[in-house]
Amino acid sequence: MKPRVLQKGAYQPALEKALAEQFDVHQLWKETDQAAYLSAHGSEFVALATSARWGADAALIEALPNLKVISSFGVGYDTIDVNAAAKRGVLVGNTPDVLNDCVADIAFGLLIDVARGISASERFVRRGDWQSGAFALQTRVSGKRLGILGLGRIGRAIAKRASGFDMDVRYHNRRRLEDVGFTYEASLADLARWADFLVVASAGGPETRHLVSAEVLSALGPQGFLINIARGSVINEAALVDALVNKKIAGAGLDVFANEPQVPEALLTLDNVVLLPHIASGTHETRQAMADLTLANLRSFFAEGRLLTPVS
Repeated sequence: MKPRVLQKGAYQPALEKALAEQFDVHQLWKETDQAAYLSAHGSEFVALATSARWGADAALIEALPNLKVISSFGVGYDTIDVNAAAKRGVLVGNTPDVLNDCVADIAFGLLIDVARGISASERFVRRGDWQSGAFALQTRVSGKRLGILGLGRIGRAIAKRASGFDMDVRYHNRRRLEDVGFTYEASLADLARWADFLVVASAGGPETRHLVSAEVLSALGPQGFLINIARGSVINEAALVDALVNKKIAGAGLDVFANEPQVPEALLTLDNVVLLPHIASGTHETRQAMADLTLANLRSFFAEGRLLTPVS
């Protein structure tokens, strides 16, 4: 018999088809009363297929008493209660590495866009404003100082791209890394004070919540730009809105927000911020690779009792 897998939310059709071919899948997201369904059938499932968006809280894990493995579509796992899973001996897998390049590409796309006013100048042309005068001068990118919050896999891919723009790179982590040549800043505020551009590439979750505070934004200053391709929770969004509206920082490029898909209304009319709908990994190639790894983790568990990419 095929292993019984609970699918929490809707995937792309190709991944759903592959899951259904290889496993006995039930799509929880189609149940009108999910709690009642879990109460009646939760013990049937040994695996949970979820995503970084849907996660798996302690209540869901508790509702699946025979759960052995969680395979998540996405690199972030702050929405999964990994401690609750560990207490139950449940393995958790994600899809790292396969999305590094596309996320780093978007980080640099946002950086160049907000610094050079690409989206703003495109709107300028569409409105017909070019007929009345030239677009305002913007900010150079090449040769500037790039600060990276979180020099993990994606942070390193961003730093690699910075070399092509002759940028000086420094970083802030919980601890100094021994295998990189970039300067480490022990204080995030000091990194922001030094940087022309501060890119947020850290993990989400309680440990990094509002790490980019009003104090950090003040240190970045009126000539500095903020880029976020990590999690909206890492930034104090109210402080960021204030900083952008009142030009306490020069601008921001944002792919993630605190309460997606809700975007602060105050940002919608500003030309010093570029707003994207959480698309950093949104390419055909990367999403296929993520789907393949989500499946491969499940296959590996049921064949060998291990995951190819466990979260720890």
